[in-house]
Amino acid sequence: MDKKVELQVINITNSQAQVGAFAMLLGEVDGERQLPIIIGPAEAQATALYLKGIKTPRPLTHDLFTTSLTVLGASLIRVLIYKAKDGIFYSYIYLKKEEEIIRIDARTSDAVALAVRADCPILIYESILEQECLRMSAEERNRSEETDDDEASEEEHSSSAPTSISLEEALQQAIKDENYELAAQIRDQINSRNKNQ
Repeated sequence: MDKKVELQVINITNSQAQVGAFAMLLGEVDGERQLPIIIGPAEAQATALYLKGIKTPRPLTHDLFTTSLTVLGASLIRVLIYKAKDGIFYSYIYLKKEEEIIRIDARTSDAVALAVRADCPILIYESILEQECLRMSAEERNRSEETDDDEASEEEHSSSAPTSISLEEALQQAIKDENYELAAQIRDQINSRNKNQ
């Protein structure tokens, strides 16, 4: 039987491969392999805002789904990426209600957005990760760790708030999505940061 490997969200950036899309980078927990997944702007925004701790004035779709599960007495217990074909990843979300486990097919971008909210594991079959992964060389890992250290010390000086660039991107996306309540909140956060600098 194919072993399962746990992944975590490392980064979300603009996709170099597809205009208007984003690349979500998942990394092997306690390992070196990384898995890039192309996702849409709405899912990128939903996951990035949550990971950065930005509260939206009204619940986003993934927040609504998570709250609905809680109200209905169910919980998300894990996500499994079970297939990859032609650059598309297929996932299941596993819900638990009382003693019953329910498996539901989901887009990987949605499954990950829910997993970060539920703080549950994101799993992938070893064979799929091995086939689709990127590997960081020791040199790249050291460079990445140095960059992380630099960023960590920078963040100590500028608090752990999101960077102005990521806020600007989130603002533009919120405007594009006509989510003006969120756009106003992000704009206020940018203005507040600019005053403090």
